Amino acid sequence: MTGMAPRDTDWETRVRTSFARQAFMATLGAEIVALAPGRVELGAAFHPGLTQQHGFFHAGVTSTLADSAAGYAALSLFGAGHGVLTTEFKMNLLNPGRGERMRAVGRVIKPGRTLTVASADVYGVGDFGEVHIATGLFTMIAMPGIED
Repeated sequence: MTGMAPRDTDWETRVRTSFARQAFMATLGAEIVALAPGRVELGAAFHPGLTQQHGFFHAGVTSTLADSAAGYAALSLFGAGHGVLTTEFKMNLLNPGRGERMRAVGRVIKPGRTLTVASADVYGVGDFGEVHIATGLFTMIAMPGIED
């Protein structure tokens, strides 16, 4: 548990329902691995269609998983009737995206009524253990009237 209080008692259903509607997450084969208020972990298995020319996970996949993990961490704290959109992010790619799987862990750093700052770390997981692939900082905006 992160110690952050969601504004909606049905936050988990809203996050899972929204995630299930994301066609791009389905295209990547991504799934929710863990979920708590202010913290979301996503995972995606390696697939040749997700790689760049050297056979590593493409940085676009890495960034997408990080963005979604951070966004859903923020959404978990927003009130009912609010969607979430990313307004800004910065990614640092630390190592090539290798492994049988990627996992992205999004965490809220500073919750807000309108803007929330979150971070995400992405790891490659394989028989070598785990390698830190990327880290990012995100600003998310609560969008009233847009149902996620």
